[in-house]
Amino acid sequence: MASSENTVYVIAGPTAVGKTAIAISLAQRLNTSIISADSRQCYKEMSIGTAKPSEKELAAVKHYFINEFPVAESLTAANFEELSLRYLDEIFSHTNTAVVTGGTGLYIKALCEGLDEMPEVNSDIAHQLNENFESYGLSWLQQAVRNEDPEFYEKGEVKNPARLLRALIFKRSTGDSITNYHTGTHKQRNFRTVKIGLELPREVLYERINKRVDSMMEQGLLEEVKGLYPLRHLKNLQTVGYTELFEYLDEKCTLDEAVTKIKQNTRNYAKRQMTWFRKDKSLHWLHADDPAIIDKILAIK
Repeated sequence: MASSENTVYVIAGPTAVGKTAIAISLAQRLNTSIISADSRQCYKEMSIGTAKPSEKELAAVKHYFINEFPVAESLTAANFEELSLRYLDEIFSHTNTAVVTGGTGLYIKALCEGLDEMPEVNSDIAHQLNENFESYGLSWLQQAVRNEDPEFYEKGEVKNPARLLRALIFKRSTGDSITNYHTGTHKQRNFRTVKIGLELPREVLYERINKRVDSMMEQGLLEEVKGLYPLRHLKNLQTVGYTELFEYLDEKCTLDEAVTKIKQNTRNYAKRQMTWFRKDKSLHWLHADDPAIIDKILAIK
Protein backbone atom coordinates (compact mmCIF):
# COMPACT_ATOMS: atom_id res chain seq x y z
CA MET A 1 0.00 0.00 0.00
CA ALA A 2 1.43 3.38 -0.97
CA SER A 3 2.72 5.14 2.13
CA SER A 4 1.46 8.52 0.91
CA GLU A 5 -2.08 7.23 1.45
CA ASN A 6 -1.57 6.34 5.09
CA THR A 7 -3.32 8.50 7.68
CA VAL A 8 -3.06 8.45 11.48
CA TYR A 9 -5.99 9.98 13.35
CA VAL A 10 -4.83 11.23 16.75
CA ILE A 11 -7.50 11.68 19.45
CA ALA A 12 -5.98 13.74 22.27
CA GLY A 13 -7.29 15.60 25.27
CA PRO A 14 -7.43 15.61 29.06
CA THR A 15 -8.31 12.68 31.27
CA ALA A 16 -12.04 11.82 31.51
CA VAL A 17 -12.98 13.86 28.42
CA GLY A 18 -14.19 10.76 26.54
CA LYS A 19 -11.26 9.81 24.29
CA THR A 20 -11.75 6.04 24.53
CA ALA A 21 -15.35 5.93 23.30
CA ILE A 22 -14.68 8.36 20.44
CA ALA A 23 -11.52 6.51 19.36
CA ILE A 24 -13.40 3.21 19.31
CA SER A 25 -16.26 4.68 17.27
CA LEU A 26 -13.79 6.20 14.82
CA ALA A 27 -11.77 2.97 14.51
CA GLN A 28 -14.96 0.97 13.90
CA ARG A 29 -16.03 3.42 11.17
CA LEU A 30 -12.59 3.11 9.55
CA ASN A 31 -12.32 -0.64 10.20
CA THR A 32 -8.89 -0.20 11.76
CA SER A 33 -7.00 -0.57 15.05
CA ILE A 34 -6.10 1.72 17.96
CA ILE A 35 -2.70 2.48 19.45
CA SER A 36 -2.92 3.71 23.03
CA ALA A 37 -0.71 6.72 23.80
CA ASP A 38 -1.03 6.36 27.56
CA SER A 39 2.10 5.92 29.66
CA ARG A 40 0.35 3.74 32.28
CA GLN A 41 -2.31 1.65 30.50
CA CYS A 42 0.47 -0.44 28.95
CA TYR A 43 1.11 -2.05 32.35
CA LYS A 44 -0.80 -5.25 33.08
CA GLU A 45 -1.26 -4.63 36.80
CA MET A 46 -2.63 -1.07 36.51
CA SER A 47 -6.21 -1.20 35.26
CA ILE A 48 -8.85 0.55 37.35
CA GLY A 49 -6.67 3.50 38.32
CA THR A 50 -5.59 4.14 34.73
CA ALA A 51 -9.17 4.03 33.34
CA LYS A 52 -8.09 1.27 30.98
CA PRO A 53 -10.70 0.35 28.32
CA SER A 54 -13.07 -2.37 29.49
CA GLU A 55 -12.85 -5.96 28.25
CA LYS A 56 -15.85 -5.23 26.03
CA GLU A 57 -14.15 -2.15 24.55
CA LEU A 58 -10.89 -4.03 24.01
CA ALA A 59 -12.83 -6.78 22.24
CA ALA A 60 -14.66 -4.27 19.99
CA VAL A 61 -11.43 -2.96 18.39
CA LYS A 62 -7.87 -4.30 18.41
CA HIS A 63 -5.74 -2.19 20.75
CA TYR A 64 -1.95 -1.90 20.85
CA PHE A 65 0.14 -0.82 23.87
CA ILE A 66 -2.40 -1.93 26.48
CA ASN A 67 -1.65 -4.72 28.98
CA GLU A 68 1.67 -5.44 27.27
CA PHE A 69 4.28 -4.98 30.03
CA PRO A 70 4.80 -5.75 33.73
CA VAL A 71 4.66 -2.73 36.03
CA ALA A 72 8.30 -3.28 37.05
CA GLU A 73 9.43 -2.49 33.47
CA SER A 74 9.94 1.23 33.03
CA LEU A 75 9.21 2.43 29.51
CA THR A 76 10.12 5.81 28.05
CA ALA A 77 8.76 8.00 25.28
CA ALA A 78 11.65 6.78 23.13
CA ASN A 79 10.50 3.19 23.70
CA PHE A 80 6.99 4.23 22.72
CA GLU A 81 8.25 5.92 19.54
CA GLU A 82 9.97 2.71 18.45
CA LEU A 83 7.04 0.45 19.41
CA SER A 84 4.32 2.65 17.92
CA LEU A 85 6.07 2.88 14.55
CA ARG A 86 6.29 -0.91 14.55
CA TYR A 87 2.57 -1.14 15.38
CA LEU A 88 1.78 1.23 12.51
CA ASP A 89 3.76 -0.88 10.06
CA GLU A 90 1.60 -3.85 11.07
CA ILE A 91 -1.65 -1.88 10.79
CA PHE A 92 -0.70 -0.30 7.47
CA SER A 93 0.06 -3.72 6.01
CA HIS A 94 -3.68 -4.30 5.63
CA THR A 95 -5.33 -0.85 5.81
CA ASN A 96 -4.37 2.77 5.23
CA THR A 97 -5.70 4.35 8.43
CA ALA A 98 -4.92 4.00 12.13
CA VAL A 99 -6.21 5.65 15.31
CA VAL A 100 -3.96 6.81 18.15
CA THR A 101 -5.50 7.99 21.40
CA GLY A 102 -4.26 8.98 24.83
CA GLY A 103 -3.45 11.79 27.18
CA THR A 104 0.34 11.45 27.35
CA GLY A 105 1.37 14.39 25.22
CA LEU A 106 5.04 13.43 24.98
CA TYR A 107 4.10 9.98 23.61
CA ILE A 108 1.92 11.56 20.93
CA LYS A 109 4.75 13.94 20.04
CA ALA A 110 7.18 11.00 19.88
CA LEU A 111 5.00 9.15 17.39
CA CYS A 112 4.04 12.11 15.19
CA GLU A 113 7.26 14.13 15.20
CA GLY A 114 9.97 11.99 16.77
CA LEU A 115 12.20 12.78 19.71
CA ASP A 116 15.56 14.53 19.78
CA GLU A 117 18.65 12.33 19.76
CA MET A 118 20.16 12.22 23.25
CA PRO A 119 23.54 11.04 24.55
CA GLU A 120 23.54 8.00 26.84
CA VAL A 121 23.21 8.60 30.58
CA ASN A 122 25.09 6.85 33.38
CA SER A 123 23.01 3.95 34.75
CA ASP A 124 24.72 4.14 38.17
CA ILE A 125 23.78 7.81 38.47
CA ALA A 126 20.22 6.99 37.41
CA HIS A 127 19.96 4.22 40.02
CA GLN A 128 21.33 6.44 42.80
CA LEU A 129 19.04 9.36 41.99
CA ASN A 130 15.98 7.12 41.83
CA GLU A 131 16.89 5.80 45.29
CA ASN A 132 17.38 9.36 46.56
CA PHE A 133 13.98 10.35 45.23
CA GLU A 134 12.34 7.40 46.96
CA SER A 135 14.01 8.40 50.24
CA TYR A 136 13.68 12.19 50.16
CA GLY A 137 10.67 12.86 47.93
CA LEU A 138 9.57 15.49 45.42
CA SER A 139 10.67 18.61 47.32
CA TRP A 140 14.26 17.29 47.48
CA LEU A 141 14.17 16.51 43.75
CA GLN A 142 12.80 19.94 42.86
CA GLN A 143 15.50 21.68 44.90
CA ALA A 144 18.26 19.58 43.32
CA VAL A 145 17.08 20.41 39.79
CA ARG A 146 16.67 24.08 40.68
CA ASN A 147 20.27 24.19 41.93
CA GLU A 148 21.90 22.10 39.20
CA ASP A 149 19.80 22.82 36.10
CA PRO A 150 18.00 26.13 36.60
CA GLU A 151 17.37 26.39 32.86
CA PHE A 152 15.25 23.22 32.92
CA TYR A 153 13.61 24.21 36.20
CA GLU A 154 12.46 27.49 34.67
CA LYS A 155 10.89 25.83 31.60
CA GLY A 156 10.12 22.24 32.61
CA GLU A 157 7.30 20.43 34.41
CA VAL A 158 8.53 20.93 37.97
CA LYS A 159 5.70 18.87 39.52
CA ASN A 160 6.42 15.85 37.32
CA PRO A 161 8.98 13.63 39.12
CA ALA A 162 9.74 11.56 36.02
CA ARG A 163 10.73 14.66 34.02
CA LEU A 164 12.69 16.12 36.94
CA LEU A 165 14.58 12.85 37.46
CA ARG A 166 15.35 12.61 33.76
CA ALA A 167 16.71 16.18 33.74
CA LEU A 168 18.86 15.63 36.84
CA ILE A 169 20.20 12.27 35.64
CA PHE A 170 21.05 13.85 32.29
CA LYS A 171 22.77 16.83 33.92
CA ARG A 172 24.89 14.70 36.23
CA SER A 173 25.73 12.23 33.46
CA THR A 174 26.68 14.72 30.74
CA GLY A 175 27.32 17.99 32.54
CA ASP A 176 24.86 19.58 30.12
CA SER A 177 21.25 20.71 30.43
CA ILE A 178 18.73 18.47 28.70
CA THR A 179 17.07 21.62 27.35
CA ASN A 180 20.03 22.08 24.96
CA TYR A 181 18.93 18.91 23.16
CA HIS A 182 15.33 20.05 22.60
CA THR A 183 15.84 21.11 18.99
CA GLY A 184 12.25 20.89 17.81
CA THR A 185 13.35 19.10 14.62
CA HIS A 186 10.57 16.95 13.17
CA LYS A 187 11.45 13.52 11.81
CA GLN A 188 10.09 12.44 8.47
CA ARG A 189 7.13 10.05 8.77
CA ASN A 190 5.55 7.87 6.09
CA PHE A 191 2.02 8.91 7.08
CA ARG A 192 0.03 12.08 7.48
CA THR A 193 -1.62 12.95 10.78
CA VAL A 194 -5.04 14.40 11.55
CA LYS A 195 -4.86 15.56 15.16
CA ILE A 196 -8.06 16.08 17.14
CA GLY A 197 -8.23 17.75 20.53
CA LEU A 198 -11.31 16.94 22.61
CA GLU A 199 -12.59 19.58 25.00
CA LEU A 200 -15.46 20.19 27.41
CA PRO A 201 -16.41 23.15 29.59
CA ARG A 202 -14.19 23.04 32.68
CA GLU A 203 -17.04 22.51 35.14
CA VAL A 204 -18.38 19.58 33.06
CA LEU A 205 -14.93 17.97 32.82
CA TYR A 206 -14.26 18.38 36.54
CA GLU A 207 -17.64 16.84 37.41
CA ARG A 208 -16.81 13.87 35.17
CA ILE A 209 -13.46 13.49 36.87
CA ASN A 210 -15.07 13.47 40.31
CA LYS A 211 -17.69 10.91 39.25
CA ARG A 212 -15.09 8.71 37.59
CA VAL A 213 -12.98 8.61 40.74
CA ASP A 214 -16.08 7.54 42.71
CA SER A 215 -16.72 4.88 40.08
CA MET A 216 -13.12 3.64 40.30
CA MET A 217 -13.47 3.22 44.04
CA GLU A 218 -16.70 1.26 43.51
CA GLN A 219 -14.93 -0.95 40.93
CA GLY A 220 -12.26 -1.89 43.47
CA LEU A 221 -9.40 0.61 43.06
CA LEU A 222 -8.41 0.23 46.71
CA GLU A 223 -8.04 -3.55 46.29
CA GLU A 224 -5.96 -2.99 43.14
CA VAL A 225 -3.68 -0.63 45.05
CA LYS A 226 -3.40 -3.03 48.00
CA GLY A 227 -2.16 -5.68 45.59
CA LEU A 228 0.52 -3.28 44.33
CA TYR A 229 1.55 -2.04 47.80
CA PRO A 230 4.76 -4.13 47.95
CA LEU A 231 5.84 -2.43 44.69
CA ARG A 232 4.90 1.11 45.76
CA HIS A 233 8.53 2.28 45.38
CA LEU A 234 8.39 1.77 41.59
CA LYS A 235 8.42 4.95 39.51
CA ASN A 236 5.46 3.70 37.45
CA LEU A 237 3.31 3.69 40.58
CA GLN A 238 4.19 7.28 41.51
CA THR A 239 1.06 8.43 39.77
CA VAL A 240 -2.36 9.88 40.54
CA GLY A 241 -4.81 7.39 42.00
CA TYR A 242 -2.08 5.19 43.43
CA THR A 243 0.15 7.48 45.52
CA GLU A 244 -2.85 8.86 47.43
CA LEU A 245 -4.10 5.39 48.36
CA PHE A 246 -0.57 4.29 49.31
CA GLU A 247 -0.64 7.22 51.76
CA TYR A 248 -3.93 5.93 53.15
CA LEU A 249 -2.47 2.42 53.54
CA ASP A 250 0.52 4.01 55.31
CA GLU A 251 -2.02 5.62 57.71
CA LYS A 252 -0.99 9.13 56.67
CA CYS A 253 -4.59 10.13 55.87
CA THR A 254 -8.15 8.79 55.99
CA LEU A 255 -9.75 7.05 53.03
CA ASP A 256 -12.06 10.01 52.43
CA GLU A 257 -9.06 12.35 52.42
CA ALA A 258 -7.25 10.09 49.95
CA VAL A 259 -10.24 10.03 47.58
CA THR A 260 -10.57 13.82 47.80
CA LYS A 261 -6.85 14.13 46.96
CA ILE A 262 -7.26 11.82 43.95
CA LYS A 263 -10.03 14.05 42.60
CA GLN A 264 -8.03 17.22 43.19
CA ASN A 265 -4.81 15.82 41.72
CA THR A 266 -6.66 14.42 38.70
CA ARG A 267 -8.23 17.84 38.04
CA ASN A 268 -4.76 19.40 38.29
CA TYR A 269 -3.40 16.78 35.91
CA ALA A 270 -6.18 17.53 33.41
CA LYS A 271 -5.25 21.20 33.59
CA ARG A 272 -1.60 20.39 32.82
CA GLN A 273 -2.66 18.17 29.92
CA MET A 274 -4.70 21.01 28.40
CA THR A 275 -1.75 23.39 28.79
CA TRP A 276 0.43 20.92 26.86
CA PHE A 277 -2.09 20.25 24.10
CA ARG A 278 -3.01 23.93 23.64
CA LYS A 279 0.59 24.54 22.56
CA ASP A 280 0.11 22.22 19.59
CA LYS A 281 -1.29 24.44 16.84
CA SER A 282 -1.93 21.45 14.56
CA LEU A 283 -4.74 20.15 16.76
CA HIS A 284 -8.32 20.58 15.55
CA TRP A 285 -10.44 21.20 18.66
CA LEU A 286 -13.91 19.63 18.85
CA HIS A 287 -16.53 19.44 21.59
CA ALA A 288 -16.30 15.91 23.03
CA ASP A 289 -20.09 15.56 23.35
CA ASP A 290 -20.88 16.61 19.78
CA PRO A 291 -23.15 13.83 18.38
CA ALA A 292 -21.70 14.42 14.89
CA ILE A 293 -18.08 14.30 16.03
CA ILE A 294 -17.03 11.25 13.94
CA ASP A 295 -18.33 12.85 10.74
CA LYS A 296 -16.53 16.09 11.63
CA ILE A 297 -13.27 14.23 12.24
CA LEU A 298 -13.51 12.42 8.91
CA ALA A 299 -14.26 15.71 7.13
CA ILE A 300 -10.94 17.22 8.18
CA LYS A 301 -8.45 17.24 5.33
